[in-house]
Amino acid sequence: MAPLIALIVVTALARLAGALKLDRGWFQTLPAALCAGVAALFLLTGGAHFIGLREDLMRMVPPAFGNPGFWVTFTGVAEIAGAIGIFIPAMRRVAAVGLILLLLAVFPANYYAAQHHLMIGGEPATPLLQRTLEQIFFLAAVAWAGFGRK
Repeated sequence: MAPLIALIVVTALARLAGALKLDRGWFQTLPAALCAGVAALFLLTGGAHFIGLREDLMRMVPPAFGNPGFWVTFTGVAEIAGAIGIFIPAMRRVAAVGLILLLLAVFPANYYAAQHHLMIGGEPATPLLQRTLEQIFFLAAVAWAGFGRK
């Protein structure tokens, strides 16, 4: 739930800064503000791959994928790179495509965690329906941030 909250709160604050003209013109549109929210989302989740939740995330990797440490590191680096890329105008669309593909690629881990009732950060994994809806929301936010009118 923290990533969803980060996305919504940071996007709202960026948009407010844009509306109040406190942002040097960076967040004048919702897609531009979404770039900040998407970056916050993926910096938070990407950082968790290295600090705090690494062991829990490794348990989420379905056994068929093998080497959970590699996959957690790979996806963590990809999330952080995408968070940075979404802010660079020349990289924004490439970063958005990468993040969309990443969200689709990690869904099996979320499915596995929900089906096997894993604990993530001391809490039960997000139920599958809720996680699916969150994932769709994240996909839409990334697409709008990456391809919306700035």
